[in-house]
Amino acid sequence: MADQRALVKTLLDRHGRLYAEDAGIPLADRPAPLYQLLVLATLLSTRIRAGVAVAAARELFRAGFRTPQGMESATWQERVDALGRGHYRRYDERTATMLGAGARLCLERWRGDLRRLHQEADGDRSALRRLLTEFPGIGPTGTDIFLREAQAVWGDLRPFTDRRMLAGARRLGLPAAAENLAGLVPGKDFPRLASALVRVSLGEESPGELARAVRGTR
Repeated sequence: MADQRALVKTLLDRHGRLYAEDAGIPLADRPAPLYQLLVLATLLSTRIRAGVAVAAARELFRAGFRTPQGMESATWQERVDALGRGHYRRYDERTATMLGAGARLCLERWRGDLRRLHQEADGDRSALRRLLTEFPGIGPTGTDIFLREAQAVWGDLRPFTDRRMLAGARRLGLPAAAENLAGLVPGKDFPRLASALVRVSLGEESPGELARAVRGTR
């Protein structure tokens, strides 16, 4: 257990940041940041490098599309152009359409506030998943991404794990059960651990490199 805690501490020091942070999202339980997280989850859901998806999200937000109102009022071409500036070109046209439709759904069904969606699910993760997948471009993978990051501000979700995160845990020889993983960090740090393990699963950090870094701290 002590060795696992040392490994997790080093992992958090090196990679313990949310993808929302990379995208410039000041994540909080407020309408705009939650909507921005939904946009990021949509972009990360496609078969494209995470860094490209993050860059595309930053370009959309830089263009002023930080709320469902802003996204919906933008033209399709403006959304395509912003995605292109982030080099999100393979799926840009289809994604621009989905983002516009998703913004309209957010406004019409949830009045622009995804906290209402959270409240309607009332602690039922299956209901939360079902409601999220109503958004165009958000399937099982996008739902996992959104919930994995949202647990930083929706504490009732913790500890939330998904397939990608658990793959990273197995690569490092860490427990593959949510409760056991949660026992390795304070609750507030669990979302950061989740993100760090995803990065391991994507090859951003190898088990060997991390083991050498742990030895270097002793």
